[in-house]
This record gives sequence, C-alpha cells and structure tokens, in this order.
Amino acid sequence: MDKTDVALREKELYKVTLVGSLVNVLLVVCKFVAGVLGHSAAMVADAVHSLSDLVTDVIVLVFVRVSGKPADKNHDYGHGKYETLATLLIGAALLAVGIGIFWNGAEQIIAFAQGEKLNSPGWIALGAALVSILAKEFLFHYTRRVGKLFESPAVIANAWHHRSDALSSIGTAVGIGGAILLGENWRVLDPIAAVVVSLFIIRVSFKQLKPCIDELLEQSLPEEVERQITEIVLSEEGVSEPHHLRTRRIGSHYAIDMHIRMNGEMKLHDAHVKATSIEHKLRDVYGKGTYINLHVEPEK
Repeated sequence: MDKTDVALREKELYKVTLVGSLVNVLLVVCKFVAGVLGHSAAMVADAVHSLSDLVTDVIVLVFVRVSGKPADKNHDYGHGKYETLATLLIGAALLAVGIGIFWNGAEQIIAFAQGEKLNSPGWIALGAALVSILAKEFLFHYTRRVGKLFESPAVIANAWHHRSDALSSIGTAVGIGGAILLGENWRVLDPIAAVVVSLFIIRVSFKQLKPCIDELLEQSLPEEVERQITEIVLSEEGVSEPHHLRTRRIGSHYAIDMHIRMNGEMKLHDAHVKATSIEHKLRDVYGKGTYINLHVEPEK
C-alpha cells in the first residue's frame, strides 16, 4: 500500500469514527437525561451502552493511526497488530456491556417475581429509545461500509458495536412501551427485553473476538485462500512444487511464506524475474500491503 493509499485509508477511517463519536456523545447525553426524567432504569443502562461505544471510538481513533504507520526499526512487519489489539479491546468491551445488561435485567426480574413493584417509565424514555434505534442503525451501515471498503477489522467491529446498541435500544423500546401501555403488571417486560437483547450482544462480541484471537495466536489463513495462493504461484511458467506454505494475518494484511522450485540451470536474474512476477500476482489479488517471502530451490 503506497503512501497515498495509506493516507486516504487513515483519513476515511478517522472520518467515520469521528462521526460515530459525535453521534454517541449526543446519544449519551440524550439517554441519560431521558432515563432520569423518565424514571427508566433501562434507558439509563442504554445510555451506559452508548457510553461504551464512545470509549471504543476513542480506541479506534488511537489505534488506526498507529496501525497505519509504515514498518520501522522495531516493527519490521509494520504496525498492523495494533489494529488487531483495538479489535480485541472493542470485543471485550462489548462482552462486558452485554453481561452487565443481562445482570441488571435479571436482578429486576427476580425482584418483580418476589413481589416488588417496578417503576413505570415515561414517554420521554420511549422517544429517546426510538431516536437511538434510527441513529445507531444509520451508523452501523455507514461504518461497516467504510470498514469493508478499507479492510479494517477494528472499524468493522465498531460497526457491530453500533448495531448492538441499536438492538439494545429496540429491547429498551419494547420494554418501555409495554410498561407504559399495558400497565403495572407488565412492567417486567422492560428487564425481560433487556436480558434477551443482552444475549444477542454477547453473541456479537464473541463473533468479533474469535477472529481477533485467532490472528493473535498466528492462525493460518483459511484453506481456500491457501489453495488460491498455490494456484497463483503455479500459474507462473517454469515454477513447480510449491511447498512449506505458511500464512497468517497482520492486521488488515496477509503474510505469505513459501518455498518453490525452478530449473536449477536457470540464471539467477531469470529466477529473480519469475519470483518478482509471482509477488506482483499475489499482491494484485491480496493487496499491495501483502507480505511475501519466497524461497527458490532447484528442481529435483
């Protein structure tokens, strides 16, 4: 990836994250005010969820800049792992929020079952939940589109955090609406909905954490990708027996190590030209930032 591409990527990732941060600041204030004035514990919890989004936005802003830095003396393979670390922190935060919402909802359900009367939320809390749903769903689609365009796992993870907040607000809206419209005996709908939504949030967090942990543990690329790599190498005339293939991810880039065979009588210059051609073919498919290490051996 040349300097122009890196600068454009960093600019767009910053832009989408800043937009998300601004919306999250407004939502946090709106939800806290609505939760307090509307006497809604669910809305206050939803505000905390939005606050966690704001924290992860800050994490992305810091780590995307670091991960975009070129290789240096202390980081021969670049800084891509910093973006992976950001994704891990976002997933962990998402998991913590999901567990927190589940715990809070379960406590309210138990209290209701024991005969405790739950407070009735106000209309202002329902309105805040509906506004949050629309705003966070917009942020989800916008952020995911930019994250996929520039192949940023951290930004894509942040998009799903926006979606989890939208899901949380849906559950909150259902609970608040049911408590307002159906009366005192149905106020338990609020914590029940919160518990159901928290399970979805926890599921999303695991989906974000698994590939991140796989990368940090140096898991190989998918089998179909390795097959494609082999096919690309064999498409170069005069190259045979690709072996000792080792692959992994470094942030948003692939790393490929492989041994190949060529005619032992071939001139060093010609072997170099063929190896360079293979590198170009691989980078055309997997991106300019792909790390490639080819070891050339003579044919048996």
